[in-house]
Amino acid sequence: MKLFLREHALLLAVQIMQFGAMLSIYWLDGYRDLPTALYAVFIGFFFLSCYLIYQYSSRRRYYHRLSRPLETLDESFQKLENHPVSTALEQLLHTQYRYYQQQLTAVKLQQEQHLTFIDQWVHQMKTPLSVIELTVQNMDEPEFASIREELERMRSGLHTVLYMARLRAFEKDFHIKPVSLPKLVNEVVHDHRRLFIRSHIFPEVQASAPGITAQTDEKWLFFMLSQIMNNAIKYSAADNTENGRKITVSCYLRGMDAVIEVKDRGIGIQASDLKRVFDPFFTGDNGRGLRESTGMGLYLTKESADRLGHRLELESAAGEGTVVRIILAANPLLTGV
Repeated sequence: MKLFLREHALLLAVQIMQFGAMLSIYWLDGYRDLPTALYAVFIGFFFLSCYLIYQYSSRRRYYHRLSRPLETLDESFQKLENHPVSTALEQLLHTQYRYYQQQLTAVKLQQEQHLTFIDQWVHQMKTPLSVIELTVQNMDEPEFASIREELERMRSGLHTVLYMARLRAFEKDFHIKPVSLPKLVNEVVHDHRRLFIRSHIFPEVQASAPGITAQTDEKWLFFMLSQIMNNAIKYSAADNTENGRKITVSCYLRGMDAVIEVKDRGIGIQASDLKRVFDPFFTGDNGRGLRESTGMGLYLTKESADRLGHRLELESAAGEGTVVRIILAANPLLTGV
């Protein structure tokens, strides 16, 4: 209705000016019969009102469409009135719909091709890495230790790339089942044993209930915990004091929810960076001093947690360490799938 009134405001103003001009001419010409003049004006407004009412009632759906944004592209195919302007708007919406459908299909195809390429590339790179790792694992010379360290970094980077690609097609790559959290934590710690030893960090695993389980995807939870563990080791190793030599990983129940908590006593995170630690490619103040930081670990962890219906909590203070918790709800609501 507002759009209709705004469109016809000029017409109403012109009509009022026209009636005023006609009355003025008759008045100046000596015509002094006011009731007859007002009756003529009333007749004029009556026909004008009839015209406006017909216009609005016959094009109500047209004005409603223009006043309300489309919620879905399918609404572009809703039938309007048969007036020329309504028909032109309908054809325009149909043309836009077909154009966006073509663009969307092209983008989806490019994305699928890109994901396929990334998957194949990562798997191709893993094979030579495994061969090199097997070749140098029994070599005790110091230079081979450096090669093993770089191999682990490359493997970790490849896993990050692979999971980032898989995250875009998350609905095709998850399986919810009961997962034993202490068992998973021990597997993640064992997977990082070389990094712990090399960084001179001691892992401490605590489980309030040894049989604690949660409904989740084991592979994605392993990846999330690995990313958090990597950060904890990295920031603990950056602390040169003895206080930062230990990382505590705990599993416990908080109400009906299961919690995995990773606590390090490393360099911590600046308060100004805390709001952005889950943003992609954000490395913050710590990232400028640690060359391994990519800014993608916590972002991918948060994205994975959101898709699985879990929550993340992060507390940190500069110089005092960081605590990251994965909250696994008793009845997870999967999102974005």
